[in-house]
Parts: sequence; structure tokens; C-alpha cells
Amino acid sequence: MPTFLENIFAQLKRADARVVLREIRGEQFVSATGGELLEMVGQVRTFLRNSGLQPGDRCALLAPNSIQWVAFDLALIAEGVIVVPLYSRQAPGELADMMKDCQPRRLFVSDAGLGEAVAQAWREAPPRVLFDELLKENAPKAAFSDEPISRSDSDIVTIIYTSGTSGEPKGVCLNVGNLSYMLARTTERLGQLMSVKGGGSPDRVFHYLPFNFAASWLLLLSCLTRETTLTLSTDLNKLAEEIRLSSPNYFLNVPTLLERVRRGVEEALSKRAAPIQTLFGKSREAWQHQNTGHASALDKSWLWLARKMIFDKIRERFGRDLRALICGSAPLAPETQQFFLMLRIPVLQAYGLTETTGICTMDDPREPAEPGYVGAAIPGIEMKTGQNEEILTRGPHIFTGYWNREEETARVLRDGWFHTGDQGEMNARGKWRIRGRIKNLIVLNSGHKTAPEPIEENIARLLPAAQQVVIVGNGRGYLGALIAGSVEAAAVQAALNLVNRELPHYRQVRKFELLGNAFTPESGLLTANGKLRRDAVNKRYAAEINAMYEDKKEREAVSRQHA
Repeated sequence: MPTFLENIFAQLKRADARVVLREIRGEQFVSATGGELLEMVGQVRTFLRNSGLQPGDRCALLAPNSIQWVAFDLALIAEGVIVVPLYSRQAPGELADMMKDCQPRRLFVSDAGLGEAVAQAWREAPPRVLFDELLKENAPKAAFSDEPISRSDSDIVTIIYTSGTSGEPKGVCLNVGNLSYMLARTTERLGQLMSVKGGGSPDRVFHYLPFNFAASWLLLLSCLTRETTLTLSTDLNKLAEEIRLSSPNYFLNVPTLLERVRRGVEEALSKRAAPIQTLFGKSREAWQHQNTGHASALDKSWLWLARKMIFDKIRERFGRDLRALICGSAPLAPETQQFFLMLRIPVLQAYGLTETTGICTMDDPREPAEPGYVGAAIPGIEMKTGQNEEILTRGPHIFTGYWNREEETARVLRDGWFHTGDQGEMNARGKWRIRGRIKNLIVLNSGHKTAPEPIEENIARLLPAAQQVVIVGNGRGYLGALIAGSVEAAAVQAALNLVNRELPHYRQVRKFELLGNAFTPESGLLTANGKLRRDAVNKRYAAEINAMYEDKKEREAVSRQHA
């Protein structure tokens, strides 16, 4: 059977004159046909061959999403080089740590500034190659038509770095077999989505999430496998305009964006004339009655009127061709999913980790979604719960291990089962609900994951008078801190300023609360040996934690940064 990359190349050849990728630049599109993309891939492959890189060598890819990023990614894979995609907004020191771990032979970068920042953080950084310079110097006279080199299912394709509870990044190794299996499943799901209301023309997909995230990259490859026109965002501050311009059939989201849309609509309607506010309130009540099977004729009238006067106008902001929204990386609040269902916009949830090649479950578009659940296991994937209701999974989607971390690999891969670190449960219909993290890892509603311990230690080091520092923010838009002990607010803010300066945006602590009294084992907030009881702290200080997230304007501003 052909590999996933052979399937992509075959699809691009069929799309020789059809646009497969577009970047939004203001109100205009910069586009590439299948033939043009293959030509760019050929330019990069020419350089790789001439530079002496060999199959199995590692190369880092550091850039925002772009057509060029896609070309470099495909070229590296086609030559058997292991791709190490890096987040362009990551702190240079952290990027350097990842590259020290995997020792790439080249760093391919979109602009000189990104490369220079890494070089300053790591003097032994590999040679840097700029996208534009390589493509300019290797312009071919004709399209490069070579097929990808032959590879076995066990060959590693990529090393994607993800943070663990220790705060140290771990490189997740995904192989040809992982990708070939999972892409067959995702393209099948997308085909089901497009066939629900009829198809026939290429999928139109909008995309704003960084390609260095596993699920984001998986969607990219899925689109290249199918007959699709994929439109790439280039300005997160203009997402609403970009979505309208691209008029997608579907696109991948993190909960941050969908929750921000819901809050924005609710706030805007609260400022409208009294009749509109009344209509919105009545329609929401009617929607709740309909969900419980107790809708009256009057309820149906309220919903019909609200759809004509409110809901359809909101829906048009996503374009007239939207089939569904796809949401993953963190659980979506059930009330947010209900809000979009009320607008007649299905939200298909997916669940998975980098170690599971992006996803394990996904809602079936042919069935009604259940708010609060993330769908059933994808066919061929086994899932069950183990000790402490931890979700375990096994199948051809499971990664081969962490790069250079045999002990970490052995800890999470036992008897063929991957231990996710998530708590969950399955209902009678086979759909899964994610209840929370067993580990201390904080997952923001943007999908970014953060180990709290290193941040807590850095803050505590700058605040000798603090007895305990507890980072919170699971499921929230940003991190906050609880500070116990006799500490002045000005000192805390000064410490945060210093700590935040060295951190990427999603690991910065935005708010804090001073608690005064130190935690003790007697209070139930510490174990006998002095370790934090995090669940107990979160429960005891729920009001203080909630207070840190009540400023709507700031919360939305931070959410925009995280999207």
C-alpha cells in the first residue's frame, strides 16, 4: 500500500492547475496550485541532496504557517529527513533546549531575526537556512517530479516537542505507520462531514493553528490528501475578517476562540434594544426546553423568530458554506457547544495527545454531538480506563517513544497501552468525557500545556517571604498565581515581571491573589511531607481563583494572544 506521503504527492499531481493552498494577505490571496507546490518541494529537495543530508538526519523547521512551510515540510519528509517543527513564538532559550536534545543538522527558518534569536541562546546552533534564499538559489527549470524515497512504517517522520510535568520538553517520535493509519481515518471522517449535505466540489478549509501542533499538522496533511483548498491565516488579530473572506466548510479550533465568540455575542446583545435582549433570552429558554423534549409551540415560535433576526446573522460571520466547526486540544465547555448548536452550527469535538498522533476520538458528523463529550474512539483504536480512571489507549496511532528518553517512554507505554494522564469515562453510546488531568500539568483553554512547578520555583526564589506559590489556570485563558505568606503585592508584581520576561506568552502569569496564611498539613492543604494538595487548594480558594478571571476585557485580550 502507498504511504501517506505518496498519497499526498499523487493528489498534488492531480491538482496540477488547481489552487490547493492560499495565504490571506489583507483582502487578497497568495495562492499555490498543486503543481506550484510540487515545484517548491523540488527546489528544497535539490538543496537537501546537494547539502549532504541523509535519511534519518534531523532538521528543525522554525516559522509561522505559510505555503513555504508546507513545501519545506513535505520536501524534508520526501528525502527521509526527520522534521522537528518548532513554535515560532516560543522563547529562544526553550527552542535552544529542544534543539540541544535532538541535535538537528540544519535550522530552516522563515526570517533572519528568528534564527538570530536562537543563535544567541545557543552558540552551537546548527547552520541556518532562510526560506527565501534557498528557494531563490534553487529555482529549477522544470517541476521536480521525483517520488518520495521508499520508507518503512517504522521510520520516524517527525519529532514534535511537548512539555511534561517536569517542565522539560520531550520529543514525541511519530513514524510512517502512525501517519498512514491516522490520515486514512481523518480523511474518512472529513469525507463523512462533506457528504452529510452533499459534496462534489473541493473542500474549503480555513486554518489558524500553528503547524507544529500535532493535530494542526494532521489537519494540514489530511487536506493535502483530499481535494481541498486550504486557506492559511496570517494575522490572528483579523481572524473574523479572514474567516469571512475564506468562507470555509470547516476549520479546526481551540476552545479559546469559540468561547470568545460566545462571550462577544452575549455582550453585544446585552447592549442592544430591549426587544432584542428579550428575544435572545426567550430563545435560549426555548432552546433548553427543546433539548429536554419539552418545547411548546410558543418555544418553537421564539426560536424561529430568533433565527430570522439574530442567529442567522451571527452564523453568516463564518461564511455561508460552513458545515461544522472542529474543536480539540482541550475540553470545550458544554454551554459553549450548546450555544453553537442553537445557532445551527455543529461543533465536532476531538480528543488526543501528540503521543497518539493528534487524536484518539472524534465526533461522527452523521450523528448528533453530545455537549461535554468528545466522541467515540476512532475505528481501530482501543480505549479503556485504568487505575484512578486514567484513560489508556493502544493501536497503530501510538507513538514509538520519546527521543532519547527511554525511562519516560517506559513509564507511559506499558504492556502496549499508552497511559494518557487524563481522567475520563465512556457512556453507554461509546462516547468519551474528559474529566481532568491526573498529573499536575495545566492545560489552558487555548490547548497550551504548562508544568506549574518550574514557574512556582522561579517565583518563590524571588519571594523569600512567600511560603507557598501555586500556579492555577486549568481550562482558563491564562495562568494565575496564589501566594501564601506575608508578601507585599508590589514585590509579587516585580517578581512576576522578571519571571514572565523569560517565558512565552502562554506561560506568563497574568494575575495573582495574596492569601496571607501559609499552608500546613493540619489545614489539609499540604501532605505530611509538605507537598501541595492541589485539588484541596483549588477547592478551598475557588472564590479567589475565580476573582482572577472576572475582568472580561483583559480575559478576552489574553485569549486573543493565546489563539
